Amino acid sequence: MNGDAAAVMQYRKKTPKSARVFARSIKLHVNGVSHNIRYFKPYPFVTRAAAGRRLTDIDGNRYTDYWMGHWSLVLGHGQQQVRRAVADQLKSGWMYGTVNEPTIRLSSMIQKAVRRAEKIRYVTSGTEAAMYAARLARSITGKKKMAKIEGGWHGYTSDLLRTVNWPFSKSESGGLPGQGDIISIPYNDLEKSLEILGRAKDRLAGIIVEPLLGGGGCIPATKGYLAGLQEFAHANGMLFILDEIVTGFRFRYGCMYDMMKLEPDIITLGKITGGGFPIGVICGTDETMRHADISAFSKTERAYIGGGTFSANPASMVAGFETLDILRGSSATYSKINRLGLKARKDLARVLDGNAIVTGMGSLFMTHFTPDANVNAITNASEAFMCDTEMLERYHFDMIANDGIFFLPGKLGAISAAHTDADIAGVVKATQRFAQQRFR
Repeated sequence: MNGDAAAVMQYRKKTPKSARVFARSIKLHVNGVSHNIRYFKPYPFVTRAAAGRRLTDIDGNRYTDYWMGHWSLVLGHGQQQVRRAVADQLKSGWMYGTVNEPTIRLSSMIQKAVRRAEKIRYVTSGTEAAMYAARLARSITGKKKMAKIEGGWHGYTSDLLRTVNWPFSKSESGGLPGQGDIISIPYNDLEKSLEILGRAKDRLAGIIVEPLLGGGGCIPATKGYLAGLQEFAHANGMLFILDEIVTGFRFRYGCMYDMMKLEPDIITLGKITGGGFPIGVICGTDETMRHADISAFSKTERAYIGGGTFSANPASMVAGFETLDILRGSSATYSKINRLGLKARKDLARVLDGNAIVTGMGSLFMTHFTPDANVNAITNASEAFMCDTEMLERYHFDMIANDGIFFLPGKLGAISAAHTDADIAGVVKATQRFAQQRFR
């Protein structure tokens, strides 16, 4: 019996209740899930509870979690201060549909930490935040085209759902409008990117980029690359948009753009800023955000940036405030999780011994099984997709089945304040066992 078959057998043996319950879910939901990436074969386990760094499924199995709620739970599951604050808020209500003080408190905190956030608008997902950021850029410039990165992920908004997964030449979905208004550029290749941008500079409204490719391989951008894109954007009358939905408040108290001495016109935030509750944030300078002011611009001149029914709901606002309040008051949290991330990257690279490259920064990391031992760096999404992605999924599933360690198969890992050195050692030990089976 090969390792894959043994892992599936072990998984089925330990998750019979999940198998039965997921069979019901299949009858009710497309693929049995409500987010495409949450499905994995033979079936995903069904979670019953979460606390700290652990998930518990309905069969009673416990998993050390490195998915951490789509990387949003930097403090871990169910952090007590956040839990108490939300419980207190629920006594007064959880959906007002009106202006509320928790929103003002959270915005004040974000504004102090993110100096470019002179004005803020909330939505309930990163997808919405990216969609509105692009709309704002188009409205301000009067131009239609947007530039994005190959492998860049900005949610499911139709106009930015381009060149996310390999091969980039194929459409990401049926039902999308024409491809003409999106231009894609290669990550960390400034010369080629500027060449492509230069051919369309008179028609471009903006450039949107992640300072660390999340879904595209957990790959940091070079400072020179981002600075070059920003310089080009501002020299040619377009907006520079930094998608910090993954990176905002992940590596430090504040945003990555500040670390890199950038001046983006628009920043999108999410995940950590909601403390694990639904949120998306569009923020920017007064000069940029004023174009969404419905009292200053006519219907055809303004950028209509709604929020949706559940935008700025008090539960999300309170959870976000408490999370940021904890992070603001504890530099030790960032020191710890960034140190554990560095340890994970170094120790995993060591035990994989030339068979893989581990990318990431701070508390984020991802393993890439390389087809060629001579490959010693992954700098963009194309290089990441050229690696053995099926092996990565098998590796993650093997740890789910045998070690009680959960990475969403194929995705990067996120470390929270609840994780320990022993947890990282556990991943390294499990990886060593997997490597010995695969590469001996």
